[in-house]
Amino acid sequence: MEFGSKDVAKAAIMLALSETREQEKELKRQYAQEGIETCGVDFGGEFTASVGVIIERAVVSAKREGLIGEKHAELGAVAGAAREAVAQIAMKSIGYNVGGKIGIARCGQHIAVAIYNCIGLLHLNDVAIGLGHRIV
Repeated sequence: MEFGSKDVAKAAIMLALSETREQEKELKRQYAQEGIETCGVDFGGEFTASVGVIIERAVVSAKREGLIGEKHAELGAVAGAAREAVAQIAMKSIGYNVGGKIGIARCGQHIAVAIYNCIGLLHLNDVAIGLGHRIV
């Protein structure tokens, strides 16, 4: 069954929200049974310095887990979707330490990258979620 952008985006968000490696593995198994490939990777640090790292981790993780190959279009799709997700959380995150998780999902031509971001502010934390989608 071919899923659409909404289904793939939801899978990426759910993976980004997974709290443990065990929960992530279970989600990956469930989505794989449905035909949606997924992967997740953590990140953290000062936001401005981390932007490049976040995008790079998304691409490397998607490639390592077999969601994409070596084609420029696939690499660019993940990088572009990750960049879009970063742009959506940037205004809340600039100047703060952040940590979170990147969830990536692919089914057919649809690739989605979701970023769940905890923003450190003194002893208070804020949260943000960004989502990008591309077609390969």
